[in-house]
Amino acid sequence: MQLRLPRRGLPRWAALGAVLAVLVGGAGTWTAVASDDTASVRRADRMLDLDGVRLDTSYFTSGGDGRRPAVLIGHGFGGSKDDVRAQAERLARDGYAVLTWSARGFGASTGRIGLNDPEREVKDVSRLIDWLAARPEVQLDKKGDPRVGVTGASYGGAVSLLAAGHDQRVDAIAPQITYWNLADALFPDGVFKKLWAGIFFSAGAGPTEGRSGPQDKSQAGACGRFSPEVCALYERVAVSGRPDAAARALLEARSPSAVGDRIKVPALIVQGQTDSLFTLGQSDAMAKALTANGAPVAVDWTAGGHDGGDRETDRVEGRIGAWFDRYLKQDAAADTGPAFRVSRTGGVDSTDGRATLRGATADRYPGLAGDPVRVPLTPTGAAARTSSGTGSASASATFANPAGANPPAISAVPGLGGGLAQFSSLGVGLSLDFPGQFAAFDARPQATPLRITGSPTVRVKVTSTAPDGAAVLFAKVYDVGPDGRRQVLPGQLVTPVRIDGAAAPGRTVDLTLPAIDHEVAAGHRLRLVLSATDLGYASPVAPATYTAAVEGPLTVPTAPAVTTQAAGLPWWVWGLPLIGLGVAAALLLTARRRTAAPAPDPALAEVPLQITGLSKKYAGGERYSVRDLSFRVEQGQVLGLLGPNGAGKTTTLRMLMGLITPDEGEIRVFGQAIRPGAPVLSRVGAFVEGAGFLPHLSGRANLELYWQATGRPAEDAHLDEALRIANLGGALERSVRTYSQGMRQRLAIAQAMLGLPDLLILDEPTNGLDPPQIREMREVMIRYAAGDRTVIVSSHLLAEVEQSCTHLVVMDRGGLVQAGPVAEITGNGETLLVTVDGPVSDEIVAKLDAVRVEGGLLVRLTDRTATALIAELVRLDVPVTGAGPHRRLEDAFLTLIGGETA
Repeated sequence: MQLRLPRRGLPRWAALGAVLAVLVGGAGTWTAVASDDTASVRRADRMLDLDGVRLDTSYFTSGGDGRRPAVLIGHGFGGSKDDVRAQAERLARDGYAVLTWSARGFGASTGRIGLNDPEREVKDVSRLIDWLAARPEVQLDKKGDPRVGVTGASYGGAVSLLAAGHDQRVDAIAPQITYWNLADALFPDGVFKKLWAGIFFSAGAGPTEGRSGPQDKSQAGACGRFSPEVCALYERVAVSGRPDAAARALLEARSPSAVGDRIKVPALIVQGQTDSLFTLGQSDAMAKALTANGAPVAVDWTAGGHDGGDRETDRVEGRIGAWFDRYLKQDAAADTGPAFRVSRTGGVDSTDGRATLRGATADRYPGLAGDPVRVPLTPTGAAARTSSGTGSASASATFANPAGANPPAISAVPGLGGGLAQFSSLGVGLSLDFPGQFAAFDARPQATPLRITGSPTVRVKVTSTAPDGAAVLFAKVYDVGPDGRRQVLPGQLVTPVRIDGAAAPGRTVDLTLPAIDHEVAAGHRLRLVLSATDLGYASPVAPATYTAAVEGPLTVPTAPAVTTQAAGLPWWVWGLPLIGLGVAAALLLTARRRTAAPAPDPALAEVPLQITGLSKKYAGGERYSVRDLSFRVEQGQVLGLLGPNGAGKTTTLRMLMGLITPDEGEIRVFGQAIRPGAPVLSRVGAFVEGAGFLPHLSGRANLELYWQATGRPAEDAHLDEALRIANLGGALERSVRTYSQGMRQRLAIAQAMLGLPDLLILDEPTNGLDPPQIREMREVMIRYAAGDRTVIVSSHLLAEVEQSCTHLVVMDRGGLVQAGPVAEITGNGETLLVTVDGPVSDEIVAKLDAVRVEGGLLVRLTDRTATALIAELVRLDVPVTGAGPHRRLEDAFLTLIGGETA
């Protein structure tokens, strides 16, 4: 047993408390520290031994020696106890004893990941409660039974529910953005949620930093830190593309729903609206089950979720604290908030571009069915047909499931969709359905606004030509603008459904669409789309034709009892008449300082790119991906961006294209500051990691379809000029499926060149190409820059960069190593090229330690100067005609970055 104390900053009582904790808690390693917080929050870190598994824990307390309730906080999947430290300190300051831990297989804890196995992770929570019961400062309801609440998000939210179902000592819970039935979450209606499942498995498949010893060896291999049965489940389903009964049974047994009838404690359920992993349907099932048990339940729909967006952390943690005040401290005056609350977007804050949120509340949870409004639908598009022309039950549309289920439609993209989804009520979104691969059914434009709160439903008849008679569809409801073209997918959400027995004459099914809270403005219409594919899910790879017909209206739930809070007036609205002209002037100055983006810099109006002090550190990362990066690119340059793996090249390019926001510094393109959606980005073309083309269409048709999707006039595309530069010739009229890899790359670059952007960004444009194709790609870049345009190319082919680029930026570990003309960077070497006019004997070549090359010798200077070498050559009667520095870009690159590989 070890006890390690810091040298300073720790009061004597904290050291004594740490010693006492070891004596009370049993074997383990403790580190007692004073929190960095200005309040007197004390933290003790301890490795707890549990049946051969070591759990890394932290214990937080504050204030005097009196007894207090305890709170356990679980972390999300792939995280650790460190992720919840801020919340733990906040609760400790509010008078709780707080225990956090890294679950098995995460952080510094050992053990295998069992997806909250009742015999492993859930039992661990009970042992942590045992430990709390022995603490002298923890309030007890009876011996061995501490007053304790459990909270956590995602994986940690599920364990809070499971702990309440398996251990009756849990007194209150606050699960956040989590699941009720993991099988339903990952296999909705029998369809494999492959993208999210793959992210899950990747998060647990690799080794954890800092692990060592036998535990690591036992966890090696493809399964990483997963338990064998979980690993086998994933590999089996990922290969087949379909969940089997055994997979469902395993996940259901480890889900809160398995013990739902035993969870009878007060529960605050917090769920995200931008969450394609654990949808509002999961929290709805949770709320219904716990309410039926007679427990106090409140439901809170936040603006964020696993897909991104605003998690409203401060507000949510404050409400959790009030919930525990009421049900753990028994404070009847604690304001636990309404029975139901939903965050709604109320506009955009002009100071930072973020969505402003307003709460809507009700004194009871409305569920997802609500007060129904029935909206008639009729098919739309070339594939639609009706027998009566009335939009009756015979209205139908035919569409295809493409071979290989590719290209897939796009709805939610983890980490990307949420940021856009919260703006869906403002007409912003990300979604894509490919022609011929979906059926669409439109409603009439709304005469008055319609607020949807819950899950729309519709009855459809589906016929499939697939050999097994099945169909896999992805149903979604769009909000379509008055022009009939602009459409937004609320929450970026889609409902997958597998329909067996759909061979002719077909099968009728009732579809429940994703739960949303969204207002359809007057003049807008609803559009039901049934797609054959979706990026996030596994679809049948065999081609098939589907026919879908609506057999009734779209039933839309409303919740009129849910009322939106009035937006409070800013103080200056009522204070202005009293304060007068002085405050008006101050407000004007403030408004100028807080504009949404920095003002253009006229001095840089002709400069394609200037990066100043750029830094980016990803959430949870321990080091900067990019740090204090500055460089400038002029018109007509072809600039090579070089660096080893992990140097920050891709992060820099993503910030340059406005895909992510830097933490510090700025990027200016033609004097305009770059932010997501900045107008100046229309002058930037980009080729990043290849482009997706419709294989059955010609190269020209693909480019025309892409340009149409931008909404810009056809004449602005400069299609012929871009194609001339790309030099695709007659191949443009052939289908893309016949293209070689090199032709596909050139077509992708032609797509990036549409509109002839002044700045062209190419990320690894020569990947997968053979030498002749690489030479053609080099000529494409040089021809493009010849028009006084600028090209930035990131590549690991150093010899190619040396031939095609005029300037270089070399990065390493996120920072700038060197920038300048290629000749300047390659001219600093330690090798001299000596040209000679006549033969040189082998004896002299050996004596000089030289290498014969065409036209002369390459001689390494080593400890000699160039002057001394020339003198020696003359002394040896070598017929020297010239000498100069010689260094390949590869030599220069390796010298600059210390011998690493690109």
